[in-house]
Amino acid sequence: MSLRERVAAELERTRRRSEILTDAVDDADLVRQHSPLMSPLVWDLAHIGNQEELWLVRDVGGREPVRQDIDHLYDAFKHARRDRPQLPLLGPAEARAYVSTVRDKVLDVVDRLPSDPARPLLRDGFAFGMIVQHEQQHDETMLATHQLRAGSPVLAADPPPSAVVAVGGEVHVPAGPFDMGTSTEPWALDNERPAHRVDVPAFWIDAAPVTNAQYAAFIDAGGYDQPRFWSAAGWEHRVAAGLEAPLHWTRDGGDWHATTFGRTAPIVPDAPVVHVCFHEAAAYAAWAGRRLPTEAEWEKAARFDPATGRSRRYPWGDDDPTPRHANLGQRHLRPASVGAYPDGASPLGVHQLIGDVWEWVDSGFLPYPGFSAFPYREYSEVFFGGDYKMLRGGSFGTDRAACRGTFRNWDHPIRRQIFSGFRTASSSGPA
Repeated sequence: MSLRERVAAELERTRRRSEILTDAVDDADLVRQHSPLMSPLVWDLAHIGNQEELWLVRDVGGREPVRQDIDHLYDAFKHARRDRPQLPLLGPAEARAYVSTVRDKVLDVVDRLPSDPARPLLRDGFAFGMIVQHEQQHDETMLATHQLRAGSPVLAADPPPSAVVAVGGEVHVPAGPFDMGTSTEPWALDNERPAHRVDVPAFWIDAAPVTNAQYAAFIDAGGYDQPRFWSAAGWEHRVAAGLEAPLHWTRDGGDWHATTFGRTAPIVPDAPVVHVCFHEAAAYAAWAGRRLPTEAEWEKAARFDPATGRSRRYPWGDDDPTPRHANLGQRHLRPASVGAYPDGASPLGVHQLIGDVWEWVDSGFLPYPGFSAFPYREYSEVFFGGDYKMLRGGSFGTDRAACRGTFRNWDHPIRRQIFSGFRTASSSGPA
């Protein structure tokens, strides 16, 4: 497949997902704010089109603006999410017409795909890959908004696969250096670059993410009632927010149930726990006599091949993900049971590092040595520092285009509306 064909196919595949997420609800739901943490779905839709216009129509294509008058409405840095419903946003019909017009112009640009190796924005179709990833990231954000909306279920998907192998315990990762990040992945974003050598002491890491049953044991043992398992900031937040269980969990008699996209059912014991914040993950790890892995530890567990000493693109190798490897792309609407994807395991035997749930790691969001902002500071650089904690590996709602072994996500440690889980680690071996 040529680069032009690949770009067109990825743009079309991604737009189909955006349409599924926005066509599933009526206009009232599109313009409603379902949580102050999230934008109205109609804002996300028009924002997707606006970013596509800015970068692909105006910059790459050199074309006249389609709607320059709305740029300020869809600038994420000018308006906090909680304030966006009060803006004079495009209505559902206007937003759909706008993104359609923009896409027609972009496909015309693709037909005349510029080729200028001297311009990094065009090299290997990077600008198009950046926009595909941006739309997929907003698709996952819209999926999280669907999880927060009240009312009858509107999304459906096949259930994820059951376990086919038994996975448990911990895996030893030997001490030594490995190559973290990338300098060669064509569509990698600036915070993933450049590749650099990191020497990591030996450690142990869970072979699978922490499951619902394991997390329920932490709750039943009084984990939410004992400050000794929580950091000072974590305990303060637990008390202030009244945290007692993962978001969307409720007690029904003596059993835990979870509400997933409008459907409430008993938790799946062997599936990864989801919708926990960093503080909850760290408290569980302390209760279990362990800790969360660092970002370097997580990436070494995911990418290092001890047989060759090289870092792979993915735990299973360099090939793109398929349904055999990982639970990605909204193909299912919840995490799969631990042991469902043996073909996706790393050479060391660590499972489900990609897909299912984003995994909290105990590292802040900082640039790699030699970092250079590209193509704009607001993607990564303005977020460095602060209280952010890193999330790695993607979730069932993350698309393959926006997920790889080097991909870095970040959020505030109190956030749990995202599809977040975790696994634990230790420097000294099994507890």
